[in-house]
Amino acid sequence: MSNQYHRYLCLGCGFLYDELMGLPEHGIAPGTPWEQIPEGWACPDCVTPRACFETLSIPCPPGESELSSYNTL
Repeated sequence: MSNQYHRYLCLGCGFLYDELMGLPEHGIAPGTPWEQIPEGWACPDCVTPRACFETLSIPCPPGESELSSYNTL
């Protein structure tokens, strides 16, 4: 598994798939890269097909690691 995770934006509704977080409630484990999500998968909010997602870059604030930008309660 790569140390660099990406986020993917649904162009239909703005849903965000985050590789680091995964979607455990939909059977996608944390750390699952986008390439391993089945081609037939669709947005859980609006059923937009996987092909209609765009890679999104959200840089971390200076001095913070990628993991520290997530809320961990």
